[in-house]
Amino acid sequence: MSGAASRGRDRSLRWLRRAVMFPYAWLLLFFLAPFLIILKISLAEPVVAQPPFSALLEWGKDGFEGVRATLSNYAFLFQDGYYGIIYLSSLKMAAISTLLCLLLGYPMAYHIARQPPRRRQLLLLAVILPFWISFLLRVYAWIGLLNNKGVINDVLIWAGVIDQPIQLLYNDFAVYLGIVYSYLPFMILPLYANLERMDLDLLDAAADLGARRWQAFADVTLPLSVPGIIGGCLLVFIPAVGEFVIPALLGGADTLMIGRVLWDEFFVNRDWPVASAVSVVLLLLLIAPIMWFQRLQGREHGGVS
Repeated sequence: MSGAASRGRDRSLRWLRRAVMFPYAWLLLFFLAPFLIILKISLAEPVVAQPPFSALLEWGKDGFEGVRATLSNYAFLFQDGYYGIIYLSSLKMAAISTLLCLLLGYPMAYHIARQPPRRRQLLLLAVILPFWISFLLRVYAWIGLLNNKGVINDVLIWAGVIDQPIQLLYNDFAVYLGIVYSYLPFMILPLYANLERMDLDLLDAAADLGARRWQAFADVTLPLSVPGIIGGCLLVFIPAVGEFVIPALLGGADTLMIGRVLWDEFFVNRDWPVASAVSVVLLLLLIAPIMWFQRLQGREHGGVS
């Protein structure tokens, strides 16, 4: 019996090691490998060929001849002020959209977390329900709502609020609206998960000590919900920076975001090395807040322990 138990325990440990290694294999396959490919292309030179970039490793009749890499694509990004403007515009629009999602999502998450369990499940279902519809269809629907002959302008004209249609589509306003609508659930769910686990006895203790509701919220609830706030902001901010579909469908010609620039460089200009360099720089910009959040979480766990 002891030998069988030992063999069973060893078998369980082997399966556990395999399960632990699976996330690393996933990251290696779907993150590190594509990143290395993009990095390789960013160090190449554009050529009129298929694929439209030079080979990183040069081979001749006698075998391997050397590595052909260049940093000219990165130098071009920093020398041309256009890309700097695009990066700043993308970061600005993503930051404003994230702030709007936070201002809308926090009260909603707080309200859901304080409801009875059955009603809470229904409200969470309502938050998740839009994901059952195609993202592209949901963005397309806003075109019918926002255009000059759309539902919103027709209702406003019928109510006598305006005399002629308002330009609601193909501008920054439409992009902000589309991003907030699409990514609001990503803000609500982490906040709800954080607020739902909060110990309500702390609020009762604050009330017993004479704190008013807004004081208890500011001194107890808000500080304890900071991890949920940071997590929700990252889930909204990171994909919003590189968003392509929403600016392409709802934004105008003056709406500058890095996703549209990447599309133009890859498929219009066919300059894959420059497009890859733009992608690498964007990835480095997005890794910084992730590393900061992980460091903050490490400090909090260290302080708790």
